[in-house]
Amino acid sequence: MRTVRAGVRSFSELKLTRKLGVVLIGALALSSCNPTFGAYRGATTQGKDIFSLYQGFWYTAIGVAIVTFGALLFVVIKFRRKNDAIPVQRHSNVPIEVIYTVIPAVIVAVLFFFTVKVENRVTAVSAAPNLRVKITAFQWGWRFTYPNGASVVSQGANYPQMVLPVGETTTVTLVSQDVVHGFYIPEFNFSRYALPGFTNYFDLNPTKVGTFIGRCSALCGLYHSEMLFSVRVVTPTQFQTWLSQQKAATA
Repeated sequence: MRTVRAGVRSFSELKLTRKLGVVLIGALALSSCNPTFGAYRGATTQGKDIFSLYQGFWYTAIGVAIVTFGALLFVVIKFRRKNDAIPVQRHSNVPIEVIYTVIPAVIVAVLFFFTVKVENRVTAVSAAPNLRVKITAFQWGWRFTYPNGASVVSQGANYPQMVLPVGETTTVTLVSQDVVHGFYIPEFNFSRYALPGFTNYFDLNPTKVGTFIGRCSALCGLYHSEMLFSVRVVTPTQFQTWLSQQKAATA
C-alpha cells in the first residue's frame, strides 16, 4: 500500500514540476518578445528612456515573482505532509534572514539608481537647441508660439497643432495664464504641469514622423475635456516650409 502511495506522490510531483517548468519557460518567452506591458514605446528620445525604465521595472517584478512563487511551489511540493513527523525548523536562521533582507534592499537600490539616472537625462535642457517653442495654456486651450512670431492657438472646436522637426532638439517653455493645466502627450510618455506664476522648461527630441494626440491631464475647469491638441512631427525641410507659411498666415 505504501508503495502505491509513493508512486502516486511521485507522479503528482512530476506533473507539478512540469507545470512549474511551463510557467518558467512562458515567462522567459515573454521576456524575449520585448513586450510593452501596456505602455507606448515612446516617439521621442525622452519617451524611449522612460519606456526602457518602465520595462526594467516590469522585468524586475517578473523575476521576483518567478523566484517567490517558484520557491513557494517547491516548498508545497517537496515538504507537503507525508506523515506526522515534524519537519526540520529553519526559524532564526541568520544567514537566510540576511539573504532575504539584503536582496530586496539591493533591488530597490538598483531601481532607484536607474530611476535617478533616467530622470536626470529626461529633465536635462539643452543650452543650444535647434528650436524653441513657447506653450501657453489657458482656459480652455493652447497657444504655440515660435521664434519668428508664428503662432497656433485654439479657436473654438478647432484644436491647435504644434509642428516639430524630427531628429532635432526642441526646447519648450511651458506657462499658464490662469490655473494649473497638464501638458500631456501619451505617445511621448511625457507630461508636465503648466503652473500659474511658474515657468517649466523641457526638451523634446522626436524620433519619428507622424501625428500624436495631446491633452490636458489636470482638471482645470468646466471645459477641461475640450483642451485637446496634436503634435505633428515632420522632416526639417517640411518644418521650415510650414514655419514660413505659418508666419505669413499669422501676419
